[in-house]
Amino acid sequence: MKPLAQWPIAARRNLVGVFTDIDDTLTTEGAITPDALAAMGELHSAGLALVAITGRPVGWSEPFARSWPLDAIVAENGAVALLRDAGGKIEKRYRQDAETRARNYGRMQAVLARIEREIPGARRATDSDGRECDIAIDHSEFTRLPDATIDGVATLMRDEGMHATVSSIHVNGWFGDHNKLVGARWIVQELWQRVLDHEMARWAYVGDSTNDALMFRHFEHSIGVANVRRFEGALSHLPVYVTEAERGAGFAEVAAALRQAAVAR
Repeated sequence: MKPLAQWPIAARRNLVGVFTDIDDTLTTEGAITPDALAAMGELHSAGLALVAITGRPVGWSEPFARSWPLDAIVAENGAVALLRDAGGKIEKRYRQDAETRARNYGRMQAVLARIEREIPGARRATDSDGRECDIAIDHSEFTRLPDATIDGVATLMRDEGMHATVSSIHVNGWFGDHNKLVGARWIVQELWQRVLDHEMARWAYVGDSTNDALMFRHFEHSIGVANVRRFEGALSHLPVYVTEAERGAGFAEVAAALRQAAVAR
């Protein structure tokens, strides 16, 4: 991982948008800090598209979709998008139809119950009531699970035919073909009627954890906030650049680098 200062200014000037994780990327100790919130506003005011992509549930995400300066939040690892219209009304868009969601929901609840029954210490995330398209086990938010238990939860999910990823706080599992990258492609098509793969070099991604590895792999302008080093040995793909500061302060560094590029135009 290269220091963020080595990100070429010409490449920064060419960007049209930024995708970002939320937990431990925008937030610090579970809350948005003034510097990170201001950074989002500055990027949006500068004309850059700004989309948060998270494993958090749609119910948890809705207040932030209303109040943060974002074009959208794609929640539950690419399953559902929250968009705010000019009047402030929130629209939900899903990748799966209602029948598929209902069928998968029942299957996921059975897996969730099995995890809690069979894996000592495993408990559903406290935000589970807001989840519609996935399940989550807490490993670092309010509960601390050892690595072996985290691996056991992910393995059980996969044995049940689910996709499973590990974020900085949760183990997420779901049925379906979506993930963060699929969600990014989907929202670019939904909002701007463009094909993300045709303009990947004009987007950046900011993240912090193992569930960001797919995005780090596909975005040549991928940035990890400094706390990504916690997962350095577990990441299948590292970000190209890394900030000096952690969490929301690291995201603010990214915004400052983009502002610098704009001034240099």
